Amino acid sequence: MNVLFVTLDQFRGDTFGAAGHPLVRTPTLDRISREGVRLQRHFSQAAPCAPGRAALYTGTYQMNNRVVANGTPLPTGLANIATVARSAGYDPTLFGYTDQGLDPTDSEGTDDPRLDNYDGILPGFSVGLYLPESQAGWIQYLRAKGYDVESGWAPALRGEPERDAKDSLSGFLTTRFIDWLDHQESGWFAHLSYLRPHPPYAAAGEFSRLYDPADVELPLEPVSSEFRHPLHELALGVAASAAPTDHDALRRLRAQYYGMISEVDHQLGRVVRSIEERGEWDDTLVVITSDHGEQLGDHGLVEKLGFFPQSYHIIGLWRDPRADHAGTTIDKFSENVDLLPTLCEALGVAQPVQCDGRSLIPLFSGRAPEWRTAAHYEWDYRYFSINRRARQWPDDRTLSLRNLAVSVGEDCAYVQFADGSFRCFDLKADPTWRSECTDVTRVLAAAQEQLTWRQEHLTRDMTDMLLGPERLGRWPQGYLVS
Repeated sequence: MNVLFVTLDQFRGDTFGAAGHPLVRTPTLDRISREGVRLQRHFSQAAPCAPGRAALYTGTYQMNNRVVANGTPLPTGLANIATVARSAGYDPTLFGYTDQGLDPTDSEGTDDPRLDNYDGILPGFSVGLYLPESQAGWIQYLRAKGYDVESGWAPALRGEPERDAKDSLSGFLTTRFIDWLDHQESGWFAHLSYLRPHPPYAAAGEFSRLYDPADVELPLEPVSSEFRHPLHELALGVAASAAPTDHDALRRLRAQYYGMISEVDHQLGRVVRSIEERGEWDDTLVVITSDHGEQLGDHGLVEKLGFFPQSYHIIGLWRDPRADHAGTTIDKFSENVDLLPTLCEALGVAQPVQCDGRSLIPLFSGRAPEWRTAAHYEWDYRYFSINRRARQWPDDRTLSLRNLAVSVGEDCAYVQFADGSFRCFDLKADPTWRSECTDVTRVLAAAQEQLTWRQEHLTRDMTDMLLGPERLGRWPQGYLVS
């Protein structure tokens, strides 16, 4: 069995055809949905990229892996998707990036150049194509083809509409994967980590003109200022997170985002055709997800931040040709921390003890009568106060109060802030998260659910063993998987 594990960076869960979007065209994603399982209420566990990926790759919540920002090191000792793949006999190969920083305890001292950035490669991966934040390999490719390209990933990406789509960043990655695939025998494991539809909001070539802004719907307006939480108010005043207020600008931004989605769908179509031409499509397990979502103007915000679901509700597709799951839609809450345990079961290897998620396979087969009643995610915003250049942690105890946790249930969404404040949104009355729940009984039940969730998932790597003469051979199953 081959494994194709795909991440589409900053991909909202509602912006493709199979999810019911009325405008965006995604024939490849729609096909994979028909041939597999679509997770309709699938959530990332953190934002931005490094925290979201840490949860995805290790199957652990942020409260346990403690990767709270782009730049927070990933602790040594956590098993991950690559080490699990190796335990199953694969040579997992990366195309793109993983955004996981080196644990300083594994460094060669404070002058170790690997401590200068957070976009390192997740331990366990071989490298087919490494695209660090600078996107240097792609930029060199463009210059070799005669394009005049500024240095830096953001200027290069902003120029995508003026270049042919075949030379896009997503196209570059796809071509390198196909070239690699041509030299592989069956039984490969590839992680395709696409940056798009991550901003800047500029789609490649003809895809930048695919959607007329006049056809694009406007986003949800923010609630009036008297009802906003101070954190929401703060985000609306920051240029990097405040959406344009002009309606035409909003429509153009969303049209470009949709174009990026259709372009990366097109590139995935090339991947599928290449696998089919090898005669291996019916022997390939496909997993597609994202590290987090995108506000896209909803609640007056762009990018990924805060507590609204647009930043955390993401795409989730699972296609296993060995199983009879074709065309299944799962309406129960699923989370990115579930994907590592699910992959472990599919590959027949032990699940690491660290995992906070659960295998989804019983849910796919209708064999999971009890399941979670809420989805959970966290956002830590202490990084606004951390000086990247000073290698010293700030002497500020209040940093630990700059975080929040969210539980999204059937009829309430509960947000607990570390400073003691909270919000509880009445989803039954208003699914747009703009009406607060005032029923004390419901608020208390939502708060208790979140507290129980945190208590259930306290890290337990060594909690279920007792030292003693008979300890050998009595370690929890999968403890030594890494």
